[in-house]
Amino acid sequence: MISTAATTATTTSYTTLDSPLGELLLVGEESPTAPGGTALTSLTMPQQRGAATVQPHWRRDARPFAEVLRQLRAYFAGELTRFTLEYRTAGSEFQERVWQSLETIPYGTTTTYGRLAEALGVPRGDVRALGAAIGANPLPILRPCHRVIGADGTMRGYTAGVERKTALLTHEGALQPTLI
Repeated sequence: MISTAATTATTTSYTTLDSPLGELLLVGEESPTAPGGTALTSLTMPQQRGAATVQPHWRRDARPFAEVLRQLRAYFAGELTRFTLEYRTAGSEFQERVWQSLETIPYGTTTTYGRLAEALGVPRGDVRALGAAIGANPLPILRPCHRVIGADGTMRGYTAGVERKTALLTHEGALQPTLI
């Protein structure tokens, strides 16, 4: 995945995608290096904390998102396990480092907040800051924050709801489906 720091773009576009998690809102900015000419800046789900909302100056246009849409559909169909897209996010240096580290967690696996903190060299006392950075991830699913769980195996908070975190981990085979 290519990640670039946020810069002022001339055009912000958006589109939506119906998914098993509800309607996803995709937002991107012009980029000469991104497939379709748009680098993804945000992916949000219904009722997600801090979700992006469509702004009057944004342009609705699915065309620049063709590759993003293709990869998301393939992911939900079980045909794709790693995204290769260009992102443009605007987090602090610490947030960007945390978000990029999420991409190293393999599909179908999980890690704990403590293990991720250790891998990043974050002191134990700052694990809360790590959790806050994970919670501020503007690209859930793509930067798989759902793969970070509690040390006891519990599904800690997820910005789009624990039920979606559980659904994503079940989809990836990291959890067994619940039988009723």
